[in-house]
Amino acid sequence: MIGIRRNLLKTVIAAAAVLSFGAAHAAWPDRPVTLVVPWGAGGGTDATARIIGALLEKELGQPVNVVNRTGGNGVVGHQAIAGAAPDGYTIGLATVEIAMMHHQGLTQLSYKNYTPIALMNFDPAALTVSAESPYKTFDDLLKAVKANPGKLKASGTGQGGIWHLGLAGMLSDLKLEPTAVRFVPSNGAAPAMVDLAAGGVDIVAASLPEARSLIDAGKARPLVIMANAPAALYPKVPTLKSLTGSNWTIGAWRGIVAPRNLPADIQTRLAGHLQKIYNSKEYKDFMGGRGFGTMYADSAEFGKFMEKSDSDMGQILKTLGMAK
Repeated sequence: MIGIRRNLLKTVIAAAAVLSFGAAHAAWPDRPVTLVVPWGAGGGTDATARIIGALLEKELGQPVNVVNRTGGNGVVGHQAIAGAAPDGYTIGLATVEIAMMHHQGLTQLSYKNYTPIALMNFDPAALTVSAESPYKTFDDLLKAVKANPGKLKASGTGQGGIWHLGLAGMLSDLKLEPTAVRFVPSNGAAPAMVDLAAGGVDIVAASLPEARSLIDAGKARPLVIMANAPAALYPKVPTLKSLTGSNWTIGAWRGIVAPRNLPADIQTRLAGHLQKIYNSKEYKDFMGGRGFGTMYADSAEFGKFMEKSDSDMGQILKTLGMAK
């Protein structure tokens, strides 16, 4: 009889634990949510995170606190996301660098350390020249590269950064040496564009929003975009595929992730809220007003997207001899 009672008590306790666990999930969120940004305040990633956070706060009925965790070229913030408890109270805005850092030996983190929730933004790489450049079209530029490999100089980011890899990958896809254009490292697209206008470099590889100020001022001319479709910001800029037949596409992306092993029900609910946010007028107006590209992928597709991005970045870095 005592044994029966003990077994009955264990069953009741186990059932209560299951019900309690389920109730905890059902109540989520019952306190503020933290949205970690691996980059500094004031940049494009920070701006994207803050509009998502503001709209998500309305959806959840709880505060969403955007926290910038900078350092280590993005490693610190991405680690803060991956190392948090998988309970839905810490999420983050992962960026394309997570597909690059572990190949470069900066961290062991990869897309496998996260639960994908939703891709929210994609800004494809573009090539821009000075308004005074003799290269009026991408074909002009390509002919010059082929005729004088190693002569032209490009910039747009640090060595091994996304725009460097975008340019090198494009050249490789077009059956040229990835070093056929010399790359001059910079602290980002803004100083690279200044250098372009001053004649210090021949090409800037960056997103169109980053080149926008000089393009609109008539001091720079975009020649091509590495995307499947023209950009809404400058729809007349041709795609690489339309000019060459190449399927090479690359860009900077941002998406909401959570630590690995996030419960499926919270993942589903978060994804539903983010899809609603993505389709909202507020989000589209905010992103469009700043020239940021929008691209959505649900949890499953975002996971595949991150996996492909990781593979592409790894291959380019190996080709350049920069993989550790």
